[in-house]
Amino acid sequence: MQVHKSVLEAIIAHAQEDKPNECCGLIGCRDGVATTAYRIRNEFASPMRFRFDSRDQFDVQEKRMPQAGEEPEAMYHSHPVSPAEPSQTDINLSENWPGIVWFICSLQGDEPVVRAWSIADNAAEELELAVV
Repeated sequence: MQVHKSVLEAIIAHAQEDKPNECCGLIGCRDGVATTAYRIRNEFASPMRFRFDSRDQFDVQEKRMPQAGEEPEAMYHSHPVSPAEPSQTDINLSENWPGIVWFICSLQGDEPVVRAWSIADNAAEELELAVV
């Protein structure tokens, strides 16, 4: 998947600001390219799980993305103390988000790591990120 460098930078900044809790958001895409990271409040405010604030999600998905000519083809969240790979909780949640690419930002090591995943049928497959 192609992604603007600014999207990765925005995801990392959000993850670092919300640490020790998980952050979350949607990623707006144009022509299959991830162009904008939209922050959404984590209703759980938890270091172990997330849920989009419904008001924020509506504002982003129904107003801001359409105004920018973007589609919600990806989402993101952080793992403050675990790897940038889907947890079983993420895999279970993916049933509610068919066809969505999952970006996960890990703050576990010395440097943040962002990886992208396709999750379907209780399995995750890593997607190659091409920074544009």
